[in-house]
Amino acid sequence: MTREKPALMRLLPVLVFAGIAVFFAVALMTGDPSKIPSTLIGKPVPVTAFPAVEELTADGKPVPGFVSADLAKGKATVVNFWASWCAQCVEEHPLLDKLAATSGADLLGVNYKDTGVAARRYLGRYGNPYAAVGTDANGRNAIDWGVYGMPETFVINGKGEIVYKHVGPLSPEAIETKIMPAIAKAKTAVAANAP
Repeated sequence: MTREKPALMRLLPVLVFAGIAVFFAVALMTGDPSKIPSTLIGKPVPVTAFPAVEELTADGKPVPGFVSADLAKGKATVVNFWASWCAQCVEEHPLLDKLAATSGADLLGVNYKDTGVAARRYLGRYGNPYAAVGTDANGRNAIDWGVYGMPETFVINGKGEIVYKHVGPLSPEAIETKIMPAIAKAKTAVAANAP
């Protein structure tokens, strides 16, 4: 003679799974991806080299790449990771033009997992707001920087330390309330270390 399990006992695993699924769904839908914490805030940028994008020029001159030591030369800098295949990068691009013109910080770009041809085509179409454009063709350097996806933007002080990290496309609100205050903080750190 076999005993049947009560109906509630048979449904218990399904109910537990459904409860967990609802919890994670709510957490994912209400979370702000730009608030993903970075363990690199307040620390020096990772030691990395971003070679120049092949054959990328501005005004007939090659656009340089950069290395991490370039970020510790006494000036506030914004580093933007982008890719030609990234729809959100296209969305934020006009804001980068404005940021480069008005922030008083150097704007450097890192072209992520892309070809030189695609990067040149993208910048030719949308404009090049960057003082230097490095490439991270295999994505290895982005991992060292803690990059989760495209686009991501970092504010660096003149000592080469990360002051702020923004995940996702920039918006006018994010520039006003997050990026510009972070640049001001980065400039303050630069001024405090001036001779």
